[in-house]
This record gives sequence, structure tokens and C-alpha cells, in this order.
Amino acid sequence: MVITYREKIINLWAVFLLGTLFHTQLGLMPLFHSLNVVESQPAKSLDEVSLIFWLMLGFFMLPMLAIIGTTFTENKRYRILHFGLSVFYGFMNLMHLVLDLLLPRVIWYQIALMAFLFLLGLLLIFVAYRWMKYPVNRQN
Repeated sequence: MVITYREKIINLWAVFLLGTLFHTQLGLMPLFHSLNVVESQPAKSLDEVSLIFWLMLGFFMLPMLAIIGTTFTENKRYRILHFGLSVFYGFMNLMHLVLDLLLPRVIWYQIALMAFLFLLGLLLIFVAYRWMKYPVNRQN
């Protein structure tokens, strides 16, 4: 049984989302944005933090949309767009890793997770590139 590029990409995005979920579930993303994760945000401060939550939602939604798109399409334009998305996330993972290392108190298990996600992102970029270059009409 041969695993196709599309299956590899879907699995890599799923692993990425699980790793990101673990990272954010620990409350680190809200803490980096000076948000309290112990109690709900008071209604008066929702306007102040609304943009951050929308951005975090977008960061989760794009890989989910990539999974759906990869499941249902394989045209060349989508492959190019997907490759660009994978490069963007690879860059974001690298920046996140560097910024985590610059924190006054380094949490090493989070650094290990971000290093893993960065390497996973490089693998995703490689597979997305190969899929982008693969002939469209052939089973992949």
C-alpha cells in the first residue's frame, strides 16, 4: 500500500494541530499576550483582546481548511497555494521557537515541542513541494 502525498499532508497537518493544541492548552499563548488563563475575561476587556483571539482562531483554522482542501482537490493552483501556506507556517514555527528561547524564563518542554513542530513544518514543506511538482493527472 502506497501512501499518497495528499494523505501525508493531511496527516502532517493533523499532527501539527495536535502539537499546537498541546502548546496552547497549557495557556502559554494567552499568557504571551498578557491574558489571564485562570479565569474568564471580564466583558469590558473583550474588545481589547478580541483581535488576539481572532488571530489565534485563524491560526488554527487555516490548517483545518488545508486538510479539507487537500482532501477534496488536487489542482495545480491549490497545490501552489498550499505550498505557500506550508512555508508561511514553517516560518511562523521558526519565529515562535526563537521568541520562546528569548523569554526570561525558558520552559524547556515547550522548546522541545516547538523544535519538533518546526521540524515537522520542514517535513510538511518538503512533502508539499513534492506534491506541487507532481503531475496533476496521476494518482498521488
